[in-house]
Amino acid sequence: MPIHAAKTNLSRLIKRVEAGGEVVIARGQTPVVRLTPAAAAPQARRFGAMAGRARVTRAFFDPLPADELAAWE
Repeated sequence: MPIHAAKTNLSRLIKRVEAGGEVVIARGQTPVVRLTPAAAAPQARRFGAMAGRARVTRAFFDPLPADELAAWE
């Protein structure tokens, strides 16, 4: 898409990119800019998000077998 057309249709181009598309803007026949969605900010971790989703049995606290313990050392 030529630069002039991109300036005229910027709002439409932004909607297209938000919908998952990609837009390449050219100067003449040479592509110079690519519009892509901005990366979303990573969500902050919330304490207790896994509450009630994991269970630890007594076996978790049992000593490891010798061969497995050796693999960790």
